Amino acid sequence: MGFRLPGIVNSKKGLNKAATSKTIDIPKGYFAVYVGGSQKKRFVVPISYLNEPLFLDLLSQAEEEFGYDHPMGGITIPCSDETFIHLTSRLSV
Repeated sequence: MGFRLPGIVNSKKGLNKAATSKTIDIPKGYFAVYVGGSQKKRFVVPISYLNEPLFLDLLSQAEEEFGYDHPMGGITIPCSDETFIHLTSRLSV
């Protein structure tokens, strides 16, 4: 049994196989975040999440843990990918 999260875009879906850079084009209105422990997973989320208090709390935690120096080149969020998916599934798109 599966479920679909319409607000999160699979970052590998529809990419040119020749593209090898991590700065691959992100659809307009979205931004990339990296989530997880030692093995970070990349998610592309809508910018409308920046209006959601729950997501802003998550970003505040990321700021406290990582500051503004993100090792992955994008925003790194300090939680498991399961927790991130659970939280974002509760947000309106």
